[in-house]
Amino acid sequence: LAVIIAVIVFAVGVRAPVFLTWRNGADILNDSAILFILAMGQMPVLLTRGVDLSVAANLALTGMLCALAGKALPGLPQPVFLALAPAVGAVLGAVNGVLVTRFFLPSIVVTLGTMSVYRGAIFVASHGAWVSDQDIHPAIKGLPREALLGLPAPWWIAAAVVAAMAWLLRWRREGRELYAYGGNAVAANYAGVPVRRRLMLAYTLSGALAGRAGLLWVGRYSIAFTELASGYELDAIAACVIGGISIGGGVGSVGGAVLGVLFI
Repeated sequence: LAVIIAVIVFAVGVRAPVFLTWRNGADILNDSAILFILAMGQMPVLLTRGVDLSVAANLALTGMLCALAGKALPGLPQPVFLALAPAVGAVLGAVNGVLVTRFFLPSIVVTLGTMSVYRGAIFVASHGAWVSDQDIHPAIKGLPREALLGLPAPWWIAAAVVAAMAWLLRWRREGRELYAYGGNAVAANYAGVPVRRRLMLAYTLSGALAGRAGLLWVGRYSIAFTELASGYELDAIAACVIGGISIGGGVGSVGGAVLGVLFI
């Protein structure tokens, strides 16, 4: 996959040399940051033989709630939004986890249902109205436009998420147990893996990262509405699968997911 990406980049660069400039590379990384974050959240769920189809709806609902909070309380500082977005997203993700672990429902059915519920909740919260540029809190709009060492803030946030996920899945017991459960659920149960807690971890992480992506999306595009990021959950799943993360569970790497995002 890395070779294919290199060939594509070279081929496009030969035809349009501007594609190989530092500025264009930074723009691509900035545009891809949200997909990086969503793919990192989707990966733990896929490792457990599940799927989270509600991430884009979670992103949109969290983004709308942050936008409405900023509109109603213009004095809120940026750290409040940075804490609020992943917290709301984590709660929405935990709902999926509870439905999957407590009621033994298939993840595709659960998340397809919550996807519709969350979209409906956006309509209810906003009364069907858009929150446009003039009403988006300056702290929300300012976050994606900040830069460090020439790279935009969303890229640094995405890089931190990728590094944290790599650490969790490679070096933490919780991460290794996600692989174990996805590889063989029966064996994992016999080996003493706390299956319900690990599944809750996977779905809550997915939700928290979707919430973080929601804040960045609303800030970058300065708009929040019901159909925000509609269909984007398929891009996150595709990036993971292209990167070698098996929908059968237990197989895949963070590096592969990163390459999958870059390929898309």
